[in-house]
Parts: sequence; C-alpha cells; structure tokens
Amino acid sequence: MNLFVDADEYTHEQIIALTRGWVERVVIGLNLCPFAKPVHVKNQISYALSHARDADALAADLRRALLTLVETTSERTDTCLLIHPWVLSDFIDYNDFLDVADAIIEESDLTGVLQIASFHPMYQFAGTTPEDVTNCTNRSPFPMLHVLRETSLDKATATLTDANSIVERNLQTMITLGHDGWINLQLELHKSIR
Repeated sequence: MNLFVDADEYTHEQIIALTRGWVERVVIGLNLCPFAKPVHVKNQISYALSHARDADALAADLRRALLTLVETTSERTDTCLLIHPWVLSDFIDYNDFLDVADAIIEESDLTGVLQIASFHPMYQFAGTTPEDVTNCTNRSPFPMLHVLRETSLDKATATLTDANSIVERNLQTMITLGHDGWINLQLELHKSIR
C-alpha cells in the first residue's frame, strides 16, 4: 500500500521537495496535524537531510539537529524534520532506534524541552496489520524523526477544545480516503517533483 521510494533515484533537492510536498498535501492537506499549517506558512520548519548510512551516524546527526533547534529561536525555526533515507528503512529497526533517540534527548538534558514524533514509509501501529490504512497517518516518503519543541506543542494544544480527538479524526480520515486514495495521493506527490 506504500510506494517504495529508493532515495538514490532522487537528488537531495528532490528528497526535500518530496518531504515538503508530503507536509503540504498529506499532513496539512488532510488536516492530520492542525499545528502544522501555521509553522509551514511562516517557513518555521527545518528540513534537515541526514546522509547517515548507519544508526551511529544518524545518532550524531540527531544530536546536531537537537542542538541547532535549541540554539535557534522558535520564531526562526520552530520544528525540524530530520530525514534519513539511507538508514533504518526497516520499520522494526527504526522503531527500536526511537529508544536511542529518547536517550539522546535525555543525555542532552533536553527532556521536557524537545520530543520526537515518528514517521516512516512502513509505519505500523501496534495491533494493526501492515495493510491497515490507518497506519498511513504516520507514513512519510522517507524515514524521519520529527523534532518538536514542547513549549510550542503545549501552546498549540491549549488552543484546542479536545486535542485527544485528533487521533480518532485522523484514523477516520484515512479510512475515508481508503487504499486507492492513499496510493493516488502518493503518485501525485512523486509526479510533482519529477
């Protein structure tokens, strides 16, 4: 149900463009994250491309991304998508790395300051099958770690009457879109950068 993307078939600019298109057409277009549009419109999303080929190199890139984000004002860069197309393509390996990512935040004394949201082309929620369309809420063109500022997240969720309803609404959005709709959306994204 996901189109396999071989990062080596794309230039670095196309990888960023495909990710930006995913943010625009999927995350914002389907309203999966009501907080994404304001930071997108203000150009406050950093799209960082990791050239890592193993988990250790990715961990080093993540440390740099965390440091860069905390050293930058939220008005300039509010959030960072660390895209890593050449490492952790297997979802189980990626999922295991999330513990490493959390440990890096803790070691960096950034617990309560930054957090990681996870997106992967083969994302799968516990208790679902790989074909379950609801997994697509967290499926991205490439594996990526979304670094978020907790203060920004707190401000954004404070404006919602029921932040917990976002997950249920997103699942219903994917069910309504269906497998064919998801595949067509991905095809449109790929065509838009070629």
